[in-house]
Amino acid sequence: MKTKILMVCLGNICRSPLAEGILASKLDPTKFEVDSAGTAGYHVGALPDKRSIAIAKQYGLDITYQRSRKFVKSDFQTFDYIFAMDQSNYDNILALAEMETDQAKIHMILNQITPNSNAEVPDPYYGGDQGFENVYRMLEEACSIFAEKIS
Repeated sequence: MKTKILMVCLGNICRSPLAEGILASKLDPTKFEVDSAGTAGYHVGALPDKRSIAIAKQYGLDITYQRSRKFVKSDFQTFDYIFAMDQSNYDNILALAEMETDQAKIHMILNQITPNSNAEVPDPYYGGDQGFENVYRMLEEACSIFAEKIS
């Protein structure tokens, strides 16, 4: 049985697709499954943002197979770990949790780097390319730490 991990941001086109691609590249696909979703349904069915695709490609990752989807309550039954990119999305996911076991699955991704800090991955959507580079580096570090812990 595979361990399933979900990365969640707002629109599922910038941060969470990068997090999905980065973490998936670090884990054995026969033992782990990584996916991503957004708390808002703005871009359902869309490719990741072209800037996320470009920064991923720069680091040797292809995320063009991903399509945006909205986080749904049944994700609590499907996934073992649910990582939020920021406090707002954490709160939105938490609001859908019906049981303590659901709540226990939700984590802030950057707490992998600095435990209990609840630091946020900034949304690079309205910024320039450097914002995507910064987000990639944050997620690379957090995903490396988590991959080492879970493997």
